[in-house]
Amino acid sequence: MSENRYGLTEEEVKVLKILNSPRKIQDFLNSLKINFEEKGDTCLSPRRVLREKQCHCIEGAMLAALALHFHNQKPLIVDLDTNRSDFAHVIAVFKENNKWGAISKTNHAVLRFREPVYNSIRELVMSYFHEYTNDSGEKTLRSYSLPVNVLRFGTNWITSEEDVWEVPEYLVKVKHFKIIDNNQIPKLRRADDLEIQAGQLVEWRK
Repeated sequence: MSENRYGLTEEEVKVLKILNSPRKIQDFLNSLKINFEEKGDTCLSPRRVLREKQCHCIEGAMLAALALHFHNQKPLIVDLDTNRSDFAHVIAVFKENNKWGAISKTNHAVLRFREPVYNSIRELVMSYFHEYTNDSGEKTLRSYSLPVNVLRFGTNWITSEEDVWEVPEYLVKVKHFKIIDNNQIPKLRRADDLEIQAGQLVEWRK
């Protein structure tokens, strides 16, 4: 990617140059505070994330996608959707040796980085299923999107000073694939007390 193609500043380019592998991107995202949206809902562009040094899942996924794109990989994100009792999650995905892996910004102990060992997006998504629970222990993950190339939204999402709502709005509408049917849902075992406690571990507190 041409360094100045999208109007990036020298400082932004400097950071992106360092983030030349999925592992470095993940480590960088982990160093950023969680965006608790204390002043209302946000969808920060990568520029604002770098400046404010905080992000939540979709904001982190877009920054990860930009870093992947900067190093000549496709900027792909995947939406993980849940039932109404929980919150969706967005990850950036990448391929190494024809296997899928994921970069993930989360405040919790479980919905994190995935090594590139998965044969398909579905297989990758299913690695999140058992740990994706709400506070009552219900397993809540229900569907996922195929990878979305963020460049479909143009390039404004990279440096916008406004919230880039077009990205999450598209992810809500894009086709999702069910991972569980209505006959299976009542038979799911709830997480036990220890699993619930593990799911409540957080990296950042308000």
